[in-house]
Amino acid sequence: MNNTITTFEELGLSQHLLTALEKKGYEKPSPIQAGVIPLLLSGNKDIIGQAKTGTGKTAAFALPLLEMIDSQKNEIQAIVMAPTRELAIQVAEEIQSFVVETPVTVQTIYGGNPMRTEIQGIKRKPAIVVGTPGRIQHHIRTNVLKLGTVKYFILDEADEMLNFGFRKEIESILALTSENRRVLLFSATMPKSILEIAKNHMGEYDTVKIESKEMTNNDITQKYFCIQNSDRIEALARIMAAESHFYAIVFCRTKRETDKVAAELRGKQLRVEAIHGDIDQKARQNILQRFKSGMTKILVATDVAARGIDIAELNYVVNFSLPEGYEIYTHRIGRTGRAGNKGTAVTFLQGNELGRLRYFEKNLGTKLEKGILPDAMTIVEHKKGQLIENIEHTLNNESLISIKPIAESLLEEGDPVEVISALLHSIYGDEFNPHTYTTIHEDKASSGRSRSGGNNSRGGSARGRARSNGGRKKVGSKSYGSRPRTNIGSQHRTAKKGSGNSKGLKLGKRGKNAYKK
Repeated sequence: MNNTITTFEELGLSQHLLTALEKKGYEKPSPIQAGVIPLLLSGNKDIIGQAKTGTGKTAAFALPLLEMIDSQKNEIQAIVMAPTRELAIQVAEEIQSFVVETPVTVQTIYGGNPMRTEIQGIKRKPAIVVGTPGRIQHHIRTNVLKLGTVKYFILDEADEMLNFGFRKEIESILALTSENRRVLLFSATMPKSILEIAKNHMGEYDTVKIESKEMTNNDITQKYFCIQNSDRIEALARIMAAESHFYAIVFCRTKRETDKVAAELRGKQLRVEAIHGDIDQKARQNILQRFKSGMTKILVATDVAARGIDIAELNYVVNFSLPEGYEIYTHRIGRTGRAGNKGTAVTFLQGNELGRLRYFEKNLGTKLEKGILPDAMTIVEHKKGQLIENIEHTLNNESLISIKPIAESLLEEGDPVEVISALLHSIYGDEFNPHTYTTIHEDKASSGRSRSGGNNSRGGSARGRARSNGGRKKVGSKSYGSRPRTNIGSQHRTAKKGSGNSKGLKLGKRGKNAYKK
């Protein structure tokens, strides 16, 4: 990596690209950009770039590509392969955003996109084609996409493509490319399978690796909460309630869990949408558009469906459960803390998963902070502050004219403090009473488990967990049994008979309560 380059001008980019960078707010090259761009512009070797998600890898190959592509030639000169349709769209949009003066065309191809539209687009010979492995392979097999003129072949998020089972497609496509093309392979992690692809399908290559200490984004605060599975929804609601601005992706392992979590959060009157592979393409695009525009502030998603989401203002990533591997963890938390903004990554786990968490920390070169859930008084005080702020904001609203006669009538009937108190209680119930909040307990591994938390040495799922659970029910059960517990916070009891929460959240739609933002 080149540590001496501090400006984009030093990279030898044309003025039109420098202008585009300035308009987009890029101030200086990231480490991966400073390392890759000079090698691609002045060298002739293949390149492997390793850096975590959100470090500017797309610009690292897009800028030199746009510099080197001959816009006068009516031929496909570069192919970019991405693991998912969302990421393919994101990459294509990012490349296109740098096109200011030169007439470079970009065509996106992916599953779910109209085939006829893609075929017509490819036949117009775009300079760059961005697509998913399966769709690229399809167009090659049908002789629509020809690789003879391709000079640059980019594999973006290579580890993710392998995780999704695309190794066969990648290798078969690479085998069809010409010998004199250059291959650029980008990945957040570098498993053995990627090195095997490099050995089999790449020539002599340069490596740009951002070391682990540099891969730790200091703009992301990483926290974990060791709690029972049955407490996760309440814990998440607590974290949301304590934040004035909560804009987040909540990651789940399965489609079923994604739908379940979204439904439970909606039950708390939160504005939530869910996205996964079973949702059709048009609906997914609409959901993503609402999320990117800020209409929806909480998106519950699987890893595959969330790929390619790039929102600079996203300030939270939540791992609803500890991911299967640290590579997945790296990709997830890279959704926040972007473009110089601060972000927080929250991970929920159980006591018997602490060993696997330590394994993650060791491989990532970072230490997660043990989080403390906001207590009842903190939540109540925050809600009070928001309520007062909302009321003050509404005081000059002209729509109050129709309500004022009712207010005057109520005030004539009794003491103003008593009237307002009764009104607020009829709307919010016991939300402002800290004594109605129950306790969320820390989940500790029992003494009968191994020090590693019952997990294998590679950090995979714990399958050989101890059977002696002290008579507890299965994970996720409402029974606490004899699980060792340490008080780390409290949760609000569900209001009975439809009072309290259900009414208060009606006002929340107008008054921006603590949960809705």
